[in-house]
This record gives sequence, structure tokens and C-alpha cells, in this order.
Amino acid sequence: QVQLVESGGGLVQPGESLRLSCAASESINSALFMRWYRQPPGNQQRELVASLTGDYQTGSGSTDYVDSVRGRFTISRNKAKNTLYLQMNALNPEDTAVYYCNVLMPGISYWGQGTQVTVSS
Repeated sequence: QVQLVESGGGLVQPGESLRLSCAASESINSALFMRWYRQPPGNQQRELVASLTGDYQTGSGSTDYVDSVRGRFTISRNKAKNTLYLQMNALNPEDTAVYYCNVLMPGISYWGQGTQVTVSS
């Protein structure tokens, strides 16, 4: 059972940056996909924000982003630390949400507890 713990959220002003981290309790090197989702306030659905393809998948290491964050957000990982990151630059109020990391392993999907990101002046 992999446990995921997000950190790095907070309150920032428009234009500022944050880096979210998602620490896994054990190796996620066999993950199919590693993703960041977000759930804006008052929205019951989570939006896929960024995706990183796992090592053993076609297109391993490739990344993809929702249009609203492409060019501003970067998903990455540190294999040695079993940690997934989301670098968020040029934040705007529309980025305000609870951000969740998700790791899709063969046969099971793991979620973190979420970290709040608030962008406000």
C-alpha cells in the first residue's frame, strides 16, 4: 500500500510561484502514470492538470498538461527520493484549488490527501 503525502501549498499573490511535492512511502518506479489533479472551490470534480508517463510505458518520461497551465507548470520526479513535483509559475487566481497527486500502478490507483493552493492579492 503506497501512501502519498503532498506538501508545498500555501497562499501566494498573482504572478508568484510554488512547488508542490508528493512523497511516496515506497518506490513508485513501476508506476504507469504519475499525475497532479486539482479541485477548485465549489467544484465537485477534480481536473487533471499534469501527467508524467512511467518508465515502462510507451512514451516513458513524456509529460502532458491541461491547456490552462501549459507553459507555466512543470511536472517532474526524483526517483531516488520517490517524490513527484509540480512547479507552478505565474500563478493566477484561477489556479486556486486543492491539489492532489495520483499514482497509477498496475491494478491500483493511489491518491494523496491534497494540499491547498490559494492565489489572491
